[in-house]
Amino acid sequence: MTRRGFLAGVSLLAMTAAAGAVTPRYLESTSFGPDTVHDLARDLAAQEFTARAKVPEPWLNLTYDEYRKIWFDVDNAVWSGTDLPFQMDLFHPGLYFPRPVEIDVVEDGQAHRLAFDIDLFTGTDDAPKLPVDETMGYSGLRLRHQFEGETKQREFAVFQGASYFRAIGAAQAYGLSARGLALRTGDPDGEEFPEFIRYWVVRPAPGDPDITVHALMDSPSVTGAFRFQITPGLAAEMRVDATLFPRVDLDHVGIAPLTSMFLYDQTNRPRFEDFRPAIHDSDGLLIWNGAGEMLWRQLANPTELQVSSFVDEGPRGFGLMQRARRLSDFADLEAHYQDRPSLWIEPEGDWGPGVVRLVEIPSDKEIYDNIVAYWRPHAVLAAGSEQRFAYRMIWTDEVSSVPPPRRQDVTRVIDTHIGQNFDRDRTIVAIDFAAHPALDVPEVEGQLDGIAVYVASGQAETSAGILQRNPETGGARLAFTFDPGDSRTVELRAQLFRDGAALSEAWLYRWTSHDA
Repeated sequence: MTRRGFLAGVSLLAMTAAAGAVTPRYLESTSFGPDTVHDLARDLAAQEFTARAKVPEPWLNLTYDEYRKIWFDVDNAVWSGTDLPFQMDLFHPGLYFPRPVEIDVVEDGQAHRLAFDIDLFTGTDDAPKLPVDETMGYSGLRLRHQFEGETKQREFAVFQGASYFRAIGAAQAYGLSARGLALRTGDPDGEEFPEFIRYWVVRPAPGDPDITVHALMDSPSVTGAFRFQITPGLAAEMRVDATLFPRVDLDHVGIAPLTSMFLYDQTNRPRFEDFRPAIHDSDGLLIWNGAGEMLWRQLANPTELQVSSFVDEGPRGFGLMQRARRLSDFADLEAHYQDRPSLWIEPEGDWGPGVVRLVEIPSDKEIYDNIVAYWRPHAVLAAGSEQRFAYRMIWTDEVSSVPPPRRQDVTRVIDTHIGQNFDRDRTIVAIDFAAHPALDVPEVEGQLDGIAVYVASGQAETSAGILQRNPETGGARLAFTFDPGDSRTVELRAQLFRDGAALSEAWLYRWTSHDA
């Protein structure tokens, strides 16, 4: 079948294309309602899993540079030339994206499936010539919005690859990613990657502050129906409603999984010969547990796979955060690590007992995502059951969100330094806490008065700790030393208190003998 024959169809798009632009086509239309994706996922779970067809071999054999020589022409965007507050771009398949996904535009109770059209794309003069047949389709989508005070629409969210997606606020640069679901992350028998196989994007009305994307998930072990209500702004917010239909018993499932990169900072700087003082998309895992504690687990880049589980019941929130916010923290004029978002998850309803699980994978390059965090329910998700999880996602700098991420009002950990003392017989830890009214106390003999310091380890002797004002941050610095002795792994905890009440997040770190 020729490409033109494959793309034949009646266009139902109500839009005015830019001069010379190509209007995206609809291939077919079907009815769409509130339960459409839910019913499709339920019915699909009752069937045996079947892998989707791959696109032609030449697309799969593209190099990274060749793949980038072809890109979507934004003049051809869905809703281009209209007064709508959003536009949608499309991604071609190939390279890391072997199987196409279906993308529908929903309007007035009808879902209109977009036909693949190579003419929507442009490229360099030496872009490879590639075949197009009935197996072709898009690999994902990108959403753009006109932010306040700007004249052009700019991207803020991307869905592409397996069940991966990411977003940014108006002043942010892309960093960490999220997934619809994680299965068996870090298990010896390997991980399974469920895929979003079809998207439905609801056409917004003029003036709408948000846009809705539905997604159908499929994998050998589970299907799922997802709804994303996405609101761009200084922080990007997503309201996620996910219903899972396990094909098999799921005893290791990751809800609201986050994927990031941590190479090094001032905790493990000597291991890397680089001019930059730090390289990471995230520097800590933050947990607000069901007991009301705010836990800050400083990230590490171990030399062996490392898994940490934080037992909880009814978690109030968790996320991978980027708290280094100065250009000088990274000294990188191109990567903009200081502008990369934190991602905070706020469960809706009671998620019951389980653990926030952190997986840290050894890495020697900044191109690899080596950090994964997610909620693992204690109970097995039984085959044939229906499991619903709802949560709010905030892609934020922890300051600009409206409303802000919910959290306990205690001072935040903003930096950690680890190294050896002058005699090289003990390890020094220096923890910087952000400015906070609770720290506005007098200094007595060089230390902040009236604040109790808690430092502890089950594997090493620790000093009592010294708490001083940090004139650069306006907050405080807690410094202590420890002697690991023969221990190869040392769990450390530090926190500030007054009259028995927590004044700071609880700082946690797993030191290993390979970190020095």
